[in-house]
Amino acid sequence: MRGAIPSPNIWKHPDVYELENRAVDPDGVIPAAMRRMRDWAGEPVLDIGCGTGFHLPMFAATAASVIGVEPHRGNARQAARRVAGLSTVDVRVGVAQALPVADRSIAVAHARWSYFFGPGCEPGLRELERVMRRGGVAFIIDNDATRSFFGPWFRRQVPSYDPIEVERFWGRHGFSRQSLDMGWRFESRADLEAVVRIEFSPALADEFCAAHQGLEVDYAVNLWSRSY
Repeated sequence: MRGAIPSPNIWKHPDVYELENRAVDPDGVIPAAMRRMRDWAGEPVLDIGCGTGFHLPMFAATAASVIGVEPHRGNARQAARRVAGLSTVDVRVGVAQALPVADRSIAVAHARWSYFFGPGCEPGLRELERVMRRGGVAFIIDNDATRSFFGPWFRRQVPSYDPIEVERFWGRHGFSRQSLDMGWRFESRADLEAVVRIEFSPALADEFCAAHQGLEVDYAVNLWSRSY
């Protein structure tokens, strides 16, 4: 779709990314932190870059309505199939820079490893300004590249990523940071290695797998939030 920024993992490997979604945050640290700041029970929710819709049922369990926006048409079709039995969920094809959502209609927005990676995402932030209700909260989840086992590997994979500049960027745009410890927990070593290989270059993936044993990975994330 015009304006879409390709995702190197879920766009090319949706089945493997499903394994990653199942492994991420097994203890529910991220949604618990979000609820402490702004519960979505009885509220309209927007999931930006919803992919194949993994998180849509979680929101739909208590939200008044849920809109998932996804630029990849194949992933959007999978998301629609996932929530086919949920009458309060609507999946729409669109991009963060031009959300197919009405003005001032959203109470809770969620974007997880999707589009909002710091400098350069200003068009999407302007769209959040447009669609968020007064008192609404937007949550953006990204890697905390400064710590945990995963952080240094991410910095090696994306050497241009500057955590200090990213934090300054979000601060300038009115967002606050909460650093969370969650993790990956896989059912098999084969699943873990498959996910590592869609997240890292072949050489780094080999090194990662050799350096790490077991089925769990220590992983820190930043939960950025802003009230409107």
